[in-house]
Amino acid sequence: MKLHLSLLLIFVLSAVLSFIGCKEVFTWFLECIPAFLGALILVLTYRRFMFSNFTYFVILLHALILIIGGHYTYAEVPLFDWIKETLHQSRNNYDKVGHFIQGFGPALIVREIFVRKAVVNGKKWLSFIIISIALAISAFYELIEWFVSVNSGESGDAFLGTQGYIWDTQSDMLTALIGAFAAVLFFSKIQNRSIARI
Repeated sequence: MKLHLSLLLIFVLSAVLSFIGCKEVFTWFLECIPAFLGALILVLTYRRFMFSNFTYFVILLHALILIIGGHYTYAEVPLFDWIKETLHQSRNNYDKVGHFIQGFGPALIVREIFVRKAVVNGKKWLSFIIISIALAISAFYELIEWFVSVNSGESGDAFLGTQGYIWDTQSDMLTALIGAFAAVLFFSKIQNRSIARI
C-alpha cells in the first residue's frame, strides 16, 4: 500500500512539474490525458483489482514518458534532439519511445488481468491475444491523433508529431507491436514472479 501511494505521489508531482513551463498547454493536455484517465481508473478500481508491483512500475514508467512528451512536445524532447544531431537523424525520435511503451505497457496490463482471471487457456493463445489487443490500442490511438489533428488545425499538429515523415502512423504502430512482443517474450516471467507475491 505504501509503495503504491509513493508511485501515485511520484505521478502527481511529475504531472504538476510537467505542466509548469510546458511548451503548449493544449498539447500537454492531449499527451497527458491518457495518463490521467489511467490513474483515475486505477484509483477507482484499486480495492477490486490490485495489480502486481511490477505492473504498477511499468504503468508509472508509461505515464512518465507521456508526461515528458507533454511538457516538451514529442518532437522537441531535448535529449532526443541531441541524439538526432549526434547520430545525424532527420527527426526527433522520442515519439518512438512513447509508441514502444504504448505497446509494452498495455500488453503487460492485459496479460496480468488475463492471467489472474484465467481468461484464456494456453500460453500461445494468451500471447497472441495480448499482442493483438496492444496493437488494436495503438491503432485506435492513431485514429484519435488523426481526429484531433483534423479538427484542431495547427494546434493539433504538435500532438500528431509526424515531423514530415509520411510513414509516421505505420511506424508508430510497428513500434508499439515491437513493444508488445518485447513485453510478452522478455518480461512474462518477471511479471509472473511479481503476481505470485500478491
